[in-house]
Amino acid sequence: MHASRQDKVRIGVIGLGNMGLSHCRQIHINKKVPGLELGAVCDISEERREWARNHLTDVPAYGNAAEMYKSGLIDAVLIAAPHYDHPPLAVEAFANGLHVLVEKPAGVYTKQVLEMNAAAEKSGKVFAMMYNQRTNPVYQKVRELIHSGDLGGLKRAVWIVTDWYRSQAYHDSGSWRSTWAGEGGGTLINQNPHNLDLFQWILGMPKKLRSFVSYGKYYDIEVEDDVTAYMEFANGASGVYITSTGELPGTNRLEISGDMGKIVVENNTITFYRNRISEREHNRTNTNPFGRVENWKCEVPLGKGGGEGHVGIMKNFTNAILHGEKLLAPGEEGICGLLISNAIHYSSWTDTLVDLERFDHDHFYELLQEKIASSTVKKSMVHQVVDISGTH
Repeated sequence: MHASRQDKVRIGVIGLGNMGLSHCRQIHINKKVPGLELGAVCDISEERREWARNHLTDVPAYGNAAEMYKSGLIDAVLIAAPHYDHPPLAVEAFANGLHVLVEKPAGVYTKQVLEMNAAAEKSGKVFAMMYNQRTNPVYQKVRELIHSGDLGGLKRAVWIVTDWYRSQAYHDSGSWRSTWAGEGGGTLINQNPHNLDLFQWILGMPKKLRSFVSYGKYYDIEVEDDVTAYMEFANGASGVYITSTGELPGTNRLEISGDMGKIVVENNTITFYRNRISEREHNRTNTNPFGRVENWKCEVPLGKGGGEGHVGIMKNFTNAILHGEKLLAPGEEGICGLLISNAIHYSSWTDTLVDLERFDHDHFYELLQEKIASSTVKKSMVHQVVDISGTH
């Protein structure tokens, strides 16, 4: 999986939109990632390549990914291209013996991401997702509290993520934006991949899901801008996920209830309302009809800062290649949050309760193709677009 004799990794960046350019600056100009060098860049836009030649000294700029892959100048690739292109570019990179780091989302539909995961496994190369929120000490601590059993058995999780406000001007800022052909969805595929990844990373994957979705509720767009999803977990716990781009100022609040109390995450703080004893134990032994458990309000201490974000993921990726360090965000896990996203769409389109363990990847793909065919962006134009990865 890793080459211990290497002392550096030469990486190529595909897609010089806002995210791609930011990664290039951190690697090449700011030198934020020890052991990682920018070997080449790639973009179909001559204007972007010209910017690269002027600002990224001595870094070759390609207009074609295949040429960069075969150049011999790179050991790995960071894919920050349009959403639909993530899996095919990754599959081609693995075929060329390259390690792969993919910007979110892993892809638009699970069928293509399953193919990407299979190619990764066959290649034996390091494969990671740019899930930079996994470096955030807040979410790391919440995950630790859940996985350690401090909260006891899971009962309910509710995440309200409505602070992703986007105006009509945002949706109108590109012909590909907020379209089925251009992005493959709305707030679920654009703003929410990090949140959906964190949801399953902290709690585990739900087993079943039922969603209620509005398309163009607040804006003149064809994709979703308001979502409520109800989920069921293996142990019987329930989950509710609510998101929208149409609320101002909006809310970002995660509340997780368990036998030992509840955890509330809001404004980058964690409050643990901790029961002195388990509610289940109290229920077995209590004889008072209105008896309650002593509860402590605990402010959970955190380290300083919000984590290293994108740089942290790139450091981890580099160290995984050079030294075999364990990945914080393995690429194969990219399908997890996407499966929840696809299932929310699928439940809405079919008006059914969806079994995620028996998800119909092929039927979802067929229904998505119907959406793309009637999209305001012509399917033939999808791969002509630059900078879909832009500012999410």
